[in-house]
Parts: sequence; structure tokens; C-alpha cells
Amino acid sequence: MSNSFSGKKLADEGYVYVTYGDYKYLKHAVASVTTLRRYDKKRPVALFCSAGHQKLLKENSLDSLFTHLYELPEENQSINGFKHNLYKFTPFKKNLFIDSDILWCRQPNRLWVSLSAYSFTITGNQIADLFFGAPKGFAVLKDLFLGRRDRTLKRFDLTYLSRVQAGMIYISDMELAEKVCNTSKRFFEQRAQTHFRSRREEEGRNDESCEWSLAMAMAKLKLQVIPWLNGYESPQLDFIESYTTYDDEFHNVKCLFYSNRFIYDLKGLKTRSLQKSIIKLLSLIPGRGDYLYVTPYCLHFGWYHQKEPLNNFAERCWKNLTNA
Repeated sequence: MSNSFSGKKLADEGYVYVTYGDYKYLKHAVASVTTLRRYDKKRPVALFCSAGHQKLLKENSLDSLFTHLYELPEENQSINGFKHNLYKFTPFKKNLFIDSDILWCRQPNRLWVSLSAYSFTITGNQIADLFFGAPKGFAVLKDLFLGRRDRTLKRFDLTYLSRVQAGMIYISDMELAEKVCNTSKRFFEQRAQTHFRSRREEEGRNDESCEWSLAMAMAKLKLQVIPWLNGYESPQLDFIESYTTYDDEFHNVKCLFYSNRFIYDLKGLKTRSLQKSIIKLLSLIPGRGDYLYVTPYCLHFGWYHQKEPLNNFAERCWKNLTNA
């Protein structure tokens, strides 16, 4: 255990978590590592966390869950404060950064093999959807009619924009990671010249997003996202109650995965009856309704209104581990 990170590389491959703020995020990380250790008992896990979180772990004798425990400086205790400075928090030669609201569902060796082809990558889609970093709902139509997305790309001399999902980030080249982070910071500082909206405008969000600035930085530096949606080899999939079969302890997880991207994206509709009606109609076109059930490497609870099963599981893990 250590309190501050020296920069020394401690192993060839390892996982990196970060927590600060509400204690529920620490409980999420504990739950995530609990599921990770079902499948990977060898690779080390580092946690960068606030002093308060570190104190709580030690008081409950849970610090041993993490191979390396570091105090996260206050200036890095925000989404952008951490993810725009990832290169400062790389204790391994190959680092896999995992958000705390992610549970592991299967053995990750093949995922590590896939990631080894990259020096820096983030899970995502090659083409960003219309809502990426933009207003949600019908307000996005204004951006569409005014061509704001295209104007942003032209203004910054970009020809495309990927959809970055920053719950999983891989780094093996620290110099390249520093370049990506610094480029992201510069884009974020110029956000008034873009069409992107503050994440704080969304319900339940009190921090800014790092994703659109990282996406722009990767486009500028010609870096490829690793496919987030990849059938049976999907690195992570969103937890959506109506699309997911699971047991209370998340030992057996299967996600409904539509082969057609548009059909699959309808999972975001909150009205289930409308969702089913649209899918049924579009499935009349051969191939559009094709689907499979997938056990992803990771299950991501990124939707604000879908977090309750994670919260319940995290509470149970905490109580079981602390005998509370």
C-alpha cells in the first residue's frame, strides 16, 4: 500500500479505479472489484481515491481489496480533473481504467489481447450519434437544422467525430496519453466555440463530461476507438432492465443485442410499449430484427434511471465484506 503515486511501473498489466465524493461511488468500486476477482485473481488493481474514501476503506479493513491504494489530489477529484490527466495515474505498463459503476461478467484475458493492439484507446462507436454531447430530446433538432455539429468539425479542422464511452480506457503509451489529455483540455477550454452542451444540464448530473473533448482529441491525433458494441466480444454493454437478464449477484448476465445499430439504440426509450412497437415495425425489413444474447466483459450502469440494481448489489457487497 502507498499513499502517493511515484510514477514507478508496478506490473505489466493492471486495472485502475478512481473514487471521490459520495461514499456510494466507493461502494460501487468495491462491488466492481468483487466481480472482477471472480474472473481475474492475478492482475493487480489500483485505486486512486479521496482521503475520506481511503479512511473509510481502512476503518472497515477493505483496503486489502486493492493491490495499490493512492490518495487522489483534490484538483483531480472531478471527471475532467481525472480523465484529462490520465497520464499522471498510470501505475502499470498497460493500464485499463474502469469506471466504478461497472460490474464484470466474464473472464477478461481475451479482452486484454484485443486491447494490446492499441497504445491508447477508449471504447466507443466510429460514428457519434446526433445526441452525443448535444441537447437531449427534441431540442437536438435545432442543432440538426442549423448544422452545428458540422460547423464544430470544420472550425477545428476535423472530418469525423466518434462516440466515445469513457467508462473503459486503455493506456500503454504514457507519452501519447499525455498528448491526448492535453489536446482534450484545449478543446474543452474552447467549448464555447462548439455545439456541445454542459453535462450539468442533464438530470442527476453535477459534473462536466470528458467524452466529447476526448473524442475530438482522438480524431485530431488519428487514434481509433475500440468497438463498444461488438456482438459476443463487446467490451461493455449498458445495463437496461428490459434488455438484461441477470440474477441478484450478477453471476449470470445476458444482454439483448440487436445487430442493427439503430434498432439497438432504441433501448434508450423509456416507454417500453413504444419501443416494442417501433422494433416490431422496423423488423419487417429482413435483417433489421436480428438479435443475439450477449454476455459482455463488463456491464455498465451508465443510465441515471437504471442504477438501482447496482446500488442494491453494492450495498449487499459492502455489508457482506464488513459483516455489518
